[in-house]
Amino acid sequence: MGNKKTNVHLLSQMGLLTGLMLVMTFTPLGYIPLGFMNATTMHIPVILGACLFGPKMGAVLGGLFGLTSVIRATLTPTLTSFVFTPFYSFSPEFHGSWKSLIVALVPRILIGVVAGVVYQAIAKRVKQNAAAFLTAGFLGSIVNTIGVMGLIYLLFGEQYAAAAGKSFELLFGIIMGVVGMQGVPEALIAAILVCAVGKALTAVYKRMNVYA
Repeated sequence: MGNKKTNVHLLSQMGLLTGLMLVMTFTPLGYIPLGFMNATTMHIPVILGACLFGPKMGAVLGGLFGLTSVIRATLTPTLTSFVFTPFYSFSPEFHGSWKSLIVALVPRILIGVVAGVVYQAIAKRVKQNAAAFLTAGFLGSIVNTIGVMGLIYLLFGEQYAAAAGKSFELLFGIIMGVVGMQGVPEALIAAILVCAVGKALTAVYKRMNVYA
């Protein structure tokens, strides 16, 4: 009965997180426009799911995050949306390809894997899980920023720079600036939110005698 109860709980919570991510995809809650690119909070449910249910479930939620970014980039494109979807071309010069799926999916899957592994590793060694949530939240978020921007540079560097109106020679510095000025604050916010929500949910699960 315990295993059945846990499985039902797991499926219900995964369904809840999936529904939350779908709502965030098509509202300003998930993607915040910043001109030629978007900031995002979509990684937070992924990290929470990875911490509470493990890296495998985190990878599934990360893959869903990646798919929503493909859908959003296709339906509501910006100048540089071609880096996230093979189904959008701003012009013959700026067009997506199969490589867009790598940019959209791989870093997002890694969010769940990294966050889940880090959380489990720290939670085994400390009694208070706040440190595990904080670290997993920060690293999961920063993996997303570095992974996305790094793959954009490697796979679409010249196109991306031209679409953004920048010189390719300056692109690496711009990317490092994005990581520092956007990625680090985003990761700190993710760490705080993941810790607060994760601790609250963990307490609820313990009272319900249900464990992920």
